[in-house]
Amino acid sequence: MNLWQNYLRPHTVEEALEGLTSSPGTACPIAGGTDLLLDLKQGHRPPVHTLVDLTTIPELTALEIRADTLFIGAAVPLSHMVSSELVQQQAQALGEAGQLVGGPQVRNTATLGGNVVHALPAADGTIALMVLQAQAEIADLQGRRMVAVADLFLGPGKSLVNPQREILVGFHLPLRKAHQASAFRRIMRAQGISLPILNVSVWLERKSERIQAVRIAVGPGGPTPWRGTAAEDSLRDKPFTPETCAAALEAVLKQVRFRTSAMRASAEYRAHVVENLFTVCLETAWKRAEMD
Repeated sequence: MNLWQNYLRPHTVEEALEGLTSSPGTACPIAGGTDLLLDLKQGHRPPVHTLVDLTTIPELTALEIRADTLFIGAAVPLSHMVSSELVQQQAQALGEAGQLVGGPQVRNTATLGGNVVHALPAADGTIALMVLQAQAEIADLQGRRMVAVADLFLGPGKSLVNPQREILVGFHLPLRKAHQASAFRRIMRAQGISLPILNVSVWLERKSERIQAVRIAVGPGGPTPWRGTAAEDSLRDKPFTPETCAAALEAVLKQVRFRTSAMRASAEYRAHVVENLFTVCLETAWKRAEMD
């Protein structure tokens, strides 16, 4: 059985949208395809009539500074993103997250847009984008709109982006200012596909020896990517001390909803390992923010 019948290679977002919406059968966008093709081959989703290749659209493969934001196209390969000096300078957490996705072959093909649209609550790129206050640019035939990354997720594997009539163009991240920094850490199962057991990402801004602002994401911590707002409140405008960090960790554990997964880990194990991951991640972002 053919997994698809028609394959389009448009050169603009508008051409891609026309291909999606005018297909006589089910159409689907594809970039890296590391999730989509596996789902099709394993029968986890029915065959599609038309695949619309997004990697031939220059806008979706751009990685550049635009005014006061860093723009990362949805079809930028993770390996390119990880090696980018702009990402290393402006979004340390995202570079660290991308470096841990799969192996080198996967990173050469997989894209940040696919990582996000797949809508898994433990997706590495998503957890980093959450703390970096990223905005997603979405296009349809009526125009374009910006959506906070945190608002893209409707449930496990369920995205706000409708692949039948919409395209995720890319992500806009605020440029890093002095004494702002981020970090990402995770623990995973080293069994071929490197499934993440737990991800933690932190962004913070420091003023002398105090935490002026902070954002924390933990995944999986619920059915959708999750911000540790209680821990953020406990850290904001506080001195960076062991006592402050311990209080923030306690707030994370009270708010998070870890679950047991047969393929990943038990809820109890995740609650055990989050202490070290969170502490290391927070300390790393704090030290980086001092270097400016």
